[in-house]
Amino acid sequence: MVNQIKFQALNSKCIECKKCSLSLTRKNVVFGRGNPNSKLFVIGEGPGQQEDEQGVAFVGRAGKLLNEILFSMKLSRDNVYITNTVKCRPPENRNPNSDEINSCSRFLDRQISLISPNIIILLGKVAAERLMNTPEPMSTLRGKVHYYKNTDIPMLVFYHPAYLLRSPSEKSKVWDDILLMKSITHGS
Repeated sequence: MVNQIKFQALNSKCIECKKCSLSLTRKNVVFGRGNPNSKLFVIGEGPGQQEDEQGVAFVGRAGKLLNEILFSMKLSRDNVYITNTVKCRPPENRNPNSDEINSCSRFLDRQISLISPNIIILLGKVAAERLMNTPEPMSTLRGKVHYYKNTDIPMLVFYHPAYLLRSPSEKSKVWDDILLMKSITHGS
């Protein structure tokens, strides 16, 4: 069970953060949303324009596709916790740079520590690079079980929903990722 006081304190620190230049252009900090007692932790790359405006992760078209992916796993946003590698929107929806990722890393690491999930889903290359500290391509990272730092928490790499919207032919690969996730969760 997540310590709600510690979790809320972390959220407050995140909202006040000014460690990188993203704090100068953000409308809202997008800390994360969902069930902090969930055993499934989903991590994207960074908020887009709609997320920045609403202060909620994955609310645009990519969010709708993520909802469909969760639904195919018999889950909803209420059953998982969703956040991003960085908590503020990079201008013009560019990928966050290393300074921005490093500035936010303490928040993400602490979220993972407090939630203590059974499995982490990394959506896209930015999240995969950050949590696995590797520049390997998505094609190499998908379909394998990785582990969070020096723990036994499995991490799976899925294509980011925004990528899937741009490359619909890749959507079928998500089913393979879901089956791998189910094999891990049912085996534990």
